[in-house]
Amino acid sequence: MAVDDQPPMETLQGGAWLDHGFHMDAHTHVHGQLVYAASGLLATTTDRGTWVAPANRVTWTPPRFEHSHRFYGSTDVRLVVIPADLCAALVTHPSVFAVSPLLREALLALTNRDDRHPERNERLRAVVIDELVEAPDRSLHLPEPRDDRLRTVTDLLRADPGQSTTLTQLGRSAGASARTLSRLFREELGMSFQRWRTLLRIHYALIHLTTGRSVTDTAIECGWSNPTSFIDAFNSVVGQTPGRYQAALDAAR
Repeated sequence: MAVDDQPPMETLQGGAWLDHGFHMDAHTHVHGQLVYAASGLLATTTDRGTWVAPANRVTWTPPRFEHSHRFYGSTDVRLVVIPADLCAALVTHPSVFAVSPLLREALLALTNRDDRHPERNERLRAVVIDELVEAPDRSLHLPEPRDDRLRTVTDLLRADPGQSTTLTQLGRSAGASARTLSRLFREELGMSFQRWRTLLRIHYALIHLTTGRSVTDTAIECGWSNPTSFIDAFNSVVGQTPGRYQAALDAAR
C-alpha cells in the first residue's frame, strides 16, 4: 500500500480482535506506529528481518518503513500512531521494546478512548513516548541475510527449525565452508549461527504456545532435546517461562 493510500491518521489508532493467521500486506505510513498485542502474538517483518512480539513487547515502526504484520492466536491488537513530528524522540529503525506495567496501561487506555478528549490523549501519548525512550530494547529480532550463501542456510533452517543439522552440513548445500558461514553470520547478522538458530526456534515456539501446543510438544518440535533446556532458553530470551507465558494468555482471554 502506498503512503498516499493511507487513511487519515486518526483512523489508524485503536483496538480490535483479530483471528489467528490474520495478515497485513507490506505497506508504509506517513507517521510512526506502535503495534501492541495485549493478548496473542504479533510478527512484524521489514527488509531488516522479523520482530516477534508477545504481550510483554511492543513493536515500533518509524515513518515510511515498509512493513507487514501477521497475527497468531486470537489477538487483542492495539495500534498507536506517533505523529511524525514526535518521532525524533524514538529510535530511527524498526524495533521491539519491553512493555513495563505503566506502558501497558497507557497503551490500553489510549486505545480504549475515543477522540472527544484530544488533550487527554496527547498526555497519554507523551507517557508512552517517555516510557519507550527509557525502556530497554529486549528485541526478539531475527535479522535477514543478504549474502546468497547465508540466505540458503537460513531458508533451510526456516523450513525445519527443529533440525539438528550442523553448520558444516548446511554449508554443503550453500557451497560454503562452516568457517565462511560462521564469519558471515557475525558480519551480516551480528550474532553467531547458534544464536540465530535459537532465536528462530523461539519465534516458532511462541507461535506453537500461542496456538495451544503443550510445552513438551513445543520443545520437541522446535529442536530441544528436553523440556528443561527449552524452558531455560525461552526464559532467557522472552523473559518468562513457557508456562507463565501460556498462563498469561489464558488470563487475557
